Amino acid sequence: MKKILLLFLLCCLGAYANTPSENIVSHLSSLNEKQKNTLYEFEVLKRNGCKTDQFWQENKNQFPSLDVKTRDELANQIFENSTIVYKPQKNSTVQIWMQTQLLTNWMFYLSAFIAICAVIALFKKYWSLLIGFLLKRLEPVLRYLFSPLLLTCELLTVGIACVFYAVSIEDFVVRTVIIHLGLFLLWSQSTALFTKEYWVKKYVLEIENNFWGKDPWETIKTICLPAVLVTLALSYVLYKVPADVFYNYEIVVSGIASIYALPFWRTLEKYIYPILFPFKNEGYRARSINSLGACTVIAVILTIVLVLQWNAIFCNVIAAFVSLEIFSFLILSSKENHKYNLGNYYYLQFVTVLFLVLAFLYSYQIHSNEIMWFSLIGSCLFIILKYLEIFSFFSSWKRGNSWAWKLLGLAALLWVLGQGILYFSKLIFEI
Repeated sequence: MKKILLLFLLCCLGAYANTPSENIVSHLSSLNEKQKNTLYEFEVLKRNGCKTDQFWQENKNQFPSLDVKTRDELANQIFENSTIVYKPQKNSTVQIWMQTQLLTNWMFYLSAFIAICAVIALFKKYWSLLIGFLLKRLEPVLRYLFSPLLLTCELLTVGIACVFYAVSIEDFVVRTVIIHLGLFLLWSQSTALFTKEYWVKKYVLEIENNFWGKDPWETIKTICLPAVLVTLALSYVLYKVPADVFYNYEIVVSGIASIYALPFWRTLEKYIYPILFPFKNEGYRARSINSLGACTVIAVILTIVLVLQWNAIFCNVIAAFVSLEIFSFLILSSKENHKYNLGNYYYLQFVTVLFLVLAFLYSYQIHSNEIMWFSLIGSCLFIILKYLEIFSFFSSWKRGNSWAWKLLGLAALLWVLGQGILYFSKLIFEI
């Protein structure tokens, strides 16, 4: 008898527990699309800390009388479990909030960038004065503590701590500034340790000398090892803060630097850069341009390998590679680098145009706005640079009385490019 009563009690409790969920399901099934969208907007505003009272007063006439608990549960269920293709109405509260959020995000990005530049500038300007003051005024106590070697180790430790702990800071601006300060300390102080030159001006000269030097170990410890440390630090930051996608661009630069600083590339370089400079150079071309050409070929190969993976996790890295390669192609295709052999100049114009077209088609296929904008901006810069170079075949830009006509032509070219982008965007996106 006790078992029967216990079973009956459990059934009653189960029925009672299921009643609210069945009630919610019943309400959900009776809502139309407009009501679901309104509840979705309500939940979006609520989750982002906005006041929802006024919004609900404006829209509650769409619903039958709902108590606060049922309304909140319905909004939560729609937000969590429904697949909704949501498009905010023009001038709606959500649209205004989204636009405001976008504007403030860009303001945060700009403030972070300005703060980074300011901190590094102040660091460069006042660091020597600070060290000089400490060594002069507090020499009896701090002579050993602030010796160049020990101070370098201390700053390197501070850089590691900045990167390690800054990823847990919620404020975007403060987090970005501290992380980049840590990255700068990691690079500068590790370079100082490896070169045994503890002042910035001295070890910058060491970097320039050792990159083309004959001693492979000097190149590795001067350039490669610091770049590897920065790359590892950026990998940790990306792992902890994946929302800050701009670190993908920085890790590509540091990664390429760490790879290309390996000495064996100096030997293989002469076999790689002819891919972009197939015609023999009868005159002088800077060795740095040859190195940039070889590095660009390596970057393109790595990009193709990542593209063939067809994995969304590599999208930001591919975008970073493409932006770096577009910048490199603009430099390599400049007429200034081909004064003695125009064959390579004409060949690089074809290669650059082909790369820009392929980048745009790839971005359109995978719907990547970043790569699409990079290819469009790169194409516009390429066209403008070629327009300026056309006159260099016949006369100097500044000489003669026709500079005003050239300037007017540049203005017309910019107008045509703007109209072309608008026209093709309407065709592609069917606006």
